[in-house]
Amino acid sequence: MDFDHALLLSKGRKVKKNIKPEILVLGIDTGGTYTDGVLLEYNSHRIISTHKSLTTKQDFSIGIENVIKEIELEDPSAIQMVSISTTLATNAIAEGKGKRVALFLIGYDPEIIDSFNMGGRFATPHYFYINGGHNLHGQEQEDLDLPALLEKTKAIKNKVDAIAVSSYFSPRNPEHEIRSQKAIASICELPIVLGHQLSTSLGSVERATTAALNASLLAVLQEFIIAVRRAMEHRGIDAPLMVVRGDGTLMNDEFAARSPVETIHSGPAASAIGGRFLSNINEGLVLDIGGTTTDLAFIKDGKVTISETGASVSGYKTSVKAANLLSIGLGGDSHITLDRGNVLSIGPERVIPLAYLSYQYSNVKERLRALAKRGWPAPYPRELEYWFLQRDINDRNSYTAREQEVIDILRSGPKPATEILKSLGFLDSSQIDISNLWREEVIGKSGFTPTDILHIDGRYTPWDGQASQAALTVFSNYLNWPEEKFHPVLWENITETITKSVIHFLTKMDIPEKNDPQYTLANWFLQNSLQPGHEQLATQIQLKVPLIGIGAPAEVMLQETARVLNTELILPKHFQVASAAGAVAGSVVVTEEILIYPQLSNGNFDVIGYYVQARENRVEIAELDDAVAYAKKIAKDNALSAALRSGADNPQVVVDVIQDGMDSYQIKARAVGKPRLGG
Repeated sequence: MDFDHALLLSKGRKVKKNIKPEILVLGIDTGGTYTDGVLLEYNSHRIISTHKSLTTKQDFSIGIENVIKEIELEDPSAIQMVSISTTLATNAIAEGKGKRVALFLIGYDPEIIDSFNMGGRFATPHYFYINGGHNLHGQEQEDLDLPALLEKTKAIKNKVDAIAVSSYFSPRNPEHEIRSQKAIASICELPIVLGHQLSTSLGSVERATTAALNASLLAVLQEFIIAVRRAMEHRGIDAPLMVVRGDGTLMNDEFAARSPVETIHSGPAASAIGGRFLSNINEGLVLDIGGTTTDLAFIKDGKVTISETGASVSGYKTSVKAANLLSIGLGGDSHITLDRGNVLSIGPERVIPLAYLSYQYSNVKERLRALAKRGWPAPYPRELEYWFLQRDINDRNSYTAREQEVIDILRSGPKPATEILKSLGFLDSSQIDISNLWREEVIGKSGFTPTDILHIDGRYTPWDGQASQAALTVFSNYLNWPEEKFHPVLWENITETITKSVIHFLTKMDIPEKNDPQYTLANWFLQNSLQPGHEQLATQIQLKVPLIGIGAPAEVMLQETARVLNTELILPKHFQVASAAGAVAGSVVVTEEILIYPQLSNGNFDVIGYYVQARENRVEIAELDDAVAYAKKIAKDNALSAALRSGADNPQVVVDVIQDGMDSYQIKARAVGKPRLGG
C-alpha cells in the first residue's frame, strides 16, 4: 500500500480503484421531422441526456445546434466524438434537389440502352455516349475517343455542376475512366466522379447510376458537413465527426464528403442499429415510427441484415450496399384525408400538424373553431388543409408570376388552401403548378395528422390540442360519425397498413387490395386476422420474433400491430431517440475487393496468366496461387489503410477468397474497428 492510499483510508475517505474516466460521445440523427440527440458514456453505454428538436431543412445546422444546446453538456470539450446519421441524401434524390450532373458512358451500347428503356435509370437526363470501354477480360474493346469527350465537355461544362464517368467493364480495367478524368480536368474545374472507385460490381447501369448520384450529392453533403462542423464550433466541441453509412457502419466526415452516395438509407440504418443497441436483442424486427415514414429492418445474429444487391432510392438502383430496409409513407405527421369514396386515408404525404400550426399562429385556432361550429351543409375536411410561408424569397425573378402571387397571399399568415385557390380562380390544387415552392420549401402545408389525435387523447400535448379537437369535429360532422368512432377507425387503418408492410417485408410478396381480381383466400385470411369478422372461423398470424419499437409514436402506433402479429412489443429505454443512439453505436467497416481474372492468348482460348485488378492498379502474374497470395496481401493492406483513414482505431482485417466464375476470383478484405476518439 502506497502512502497516499494509506493516508486516504486513515481519513475515512473512499478510494476508487481502476475506474476508467468517462468518455463522452454525442449521437445526432437528422430525420425528416425531428433532429434527435443522445449524449452517451462510451464505455458503459449509459445514456446521460437526450433531446428532440424540429429539423430545420432550410439550414440543418440550426436544428443540430438546438439539439446540442439542450443536451446537458457541462464541459463541451469533454466530447470525444460526434456521429451523425442523416436522411439528407435520400431526400435530396427523392425531391430532385441534387446538383446537375453530366454522365459520360464510355463503351455503352446506345441501342441496348434504348431498346430496354434504361435511359431513365441513370439519375440524370444529361448522359452522353463516348466510344471506348473494355470487355469481360479487361481487354480494350475500342479506342477511347478523347476528342469527342473533350468536345462534349466544353459544350456542357457551364450547364452542369459535376461530371460522372462510367466505362464499360471498368472494374476489370479502369484505364479509360482514368484517362477521361485527366482529359476533363485539363479543361474543366468541375468535380469528377469515376464509377470504378465506387463499386467493383460488373452491373454497368447500376455503376453508372451510382456515379451520377454520387456526383449530384457531392455539394449537398459537403454543405451539410460544414453546417454540422459550424454547429459544433459554436458549442465549443472539437472532436472527430463520423457519418453513418447506409449499412449502419461509420466513416469520417472526409470520406463521407467524397462518397455521399454511401449515406443513402443512413437514417433508417442508424435506427435499426439503435434498436438493437438499446434493446440488446439479437433477433427481432425493428420498426421505427417517425414523423414522415415508418422504417422496417431485421436484426439477425445481433446485426442488421444487408441487401447485397444494392440500395434502391426513388426508383434508382445503385451498387451501394445498404441495410435491408422497407420505408413506407406513414408516420406521426402523415396527412389524414378522405379519398374519392369518402374513405379515411392516411399518408403518404407528410404535413405540419394543425396543433403545431395553431400553436405558432393563434388566428388558426379561431378559424378552425369557427369551421367546426358551421352547420349544414357540413364543411368538407379539405378546408382543414392550410398553406403557410416557410421562408421569404430574395430573387423574385427565379419564380413565376403565379408562384409570386401565392407568396404574396401568404405573407399575412397561413391560409386554408381552398381560400387561396378560390382567390386565384381555381377549384383544385392540381390545376396550379407551384411545385418549385414545395420542393424548395418556400411554402409548407399543414393538416390533420395522427399527432393531432394524440393531442386530443392527451397522450402527447406539447402544442394546441384545441385546434386538433376542432379539426376532428369537422371530420366527424362531414362523415356523420360520432367523434368516438373516429379514433378506432384511424388506428385500425394504421395497424392494417403496418401489418401488411411487415408481411410484405418478410415475404417479399405483394398483397392485392380487396377489389383486385387477384384477391384470394390468403388475403381473406389476412383480413380476418386484422379485423375478425367471421362467425365460425378465427384466423391468426404469428411473428416468431419480437417487435422492437422505436421513434416517438411507437408506443401508441405499434401496440395493436404486436397484438395482431401475436408477438411481444419491446420498447427499450430511450426508444424515442434510438436513431441518435444508433449513430454512435456502429463500427468503422471498410471492405476492399480485388478481382483476379484470366489473361487469355490472342485466340482467347488459352489461359496464359492472370490479372490482379486492385482498383487503378493491374498486375500480370503467371500462376494462380501466386496471384491469389499477392491479391490477399494487397487487399489486406488496402483495407487496413482505408479503415485507418476512415477513422478506425486498431482495425482488424479478415480476408476471404470467393470464386467468381471459371478461373475468376474475388478477394474480399474486411477491416473492422471502433471509431477513433479524440482527446
